[in-house]
Amino acid sequence: MLLSRGRTLGFTLVELLVVIAIIGVLVGLLLPAVQAAREASRRSQCANHLKQLGLALHNYHDSLQQFPSSYVANTRHAQRDATTYDGPNGFAWGALLLPYLEQGNLQSNLDFQRPSWDAANQPAVGAKVRTFLCPSSSGSSEPFEIKNGSGQVVGRFGMSHYVANAGQEEPWGQTLEDWNSLADGPLYRNSPTRAADVTDGLSNTVFLGEHSSVLSSKTWGAVIPGAQVCANHPERFPITSCDWAATLVNVHSGPAAGEIDPDTGFPPIHPPNSPLCHVCQMYAEHPSGCNVALGDGSVRFVSQMIHQPTWAGLSSRNKGEVLQDY
Repeated sequence: MLLSRGRTLGFTLVELLVVIAIIGVLVGLLLPAVQAAREASRRSQCANHLKQLGLALHNYHDSLQQFPSSYVANTRHAQRDATTYDGPNGFAWGALLLPYLEQGNLQSNLDFQRPSWDAANQPAVGAKVRTFLCPSSSGSSEPFEIKNGSGQVVGRFGMSHYVANAGQEEPWGQTLEDWNSLADGPLYRNSPTRAADVTDGLSNTVFLGEHSSVLSSKTWGAVIPGAQVCANHPERFPITSCDWAATLVNVHSGPAAGEIDPDTGFPPIHPPNSPLCHVCQMYAEHPSGCNVALGDGSVRFVSQMIHQPTWAGLSSRNKGEVLQDY
């Protein structure tokens, strides 16, 4: 075809704008799908880490005939906290599981004859261990400083995006040396829980679950007497308040005798991702719930819309609740 002299081929401005608009629409349609695929991958990795932790719990039980306590404390020690009775050595469930997570060399650097917060233990207890981290957490994955109620730094521990379930009650809110009479979950301070003690069934009892550091910082390493756990972003989570040192490693589901909902007059239940967002509850950044490790070593994704009494029933170990499907 002959073209008239001086005329060139090209796009008009209108055509160019139409093409740009079409590309924009296509990107807008594809981006959510790409983000969803990435989140699915991250969620799968979080679940895989929980699976490893669940298997480590069972290997620990096979070796020592009981599951690890959420943390170990001499409640009659001269250095105990006068309010909570937390004392040395303070090492937590993650430190106890290290040999069963192929981290025996790291545990060999811990001196269990010294307090967990002793300077000699700081390099090891402050280590970053990827098995304790969930890539869906938008908060920090780095070791963090532990502070007491006066704001004084008392230690620096490795981050964990997973927490141990103490049950429905929050025994750290009571002045008790022995939590056995109050804690109804599987893992709490000095807990002696064996598989036979979980009469609700291992497959019906939550042992571990997620807690994103965007809400508050948790650790796999230890609990320091007098420490406080506060929201990392109080402007985003204005309802929660600072809590006792036990919540460095423990959470509970409610209903707890020491809590009363001002709107209902009854103790509240904290399902995963509850908008109440207490630092002592499970909280993940997945769109609709969180991963949990059950006592049989399996991992389930629990919806944040779960029937609340069912969630409370899954959190206790021996109350015989009738559970709805979840």
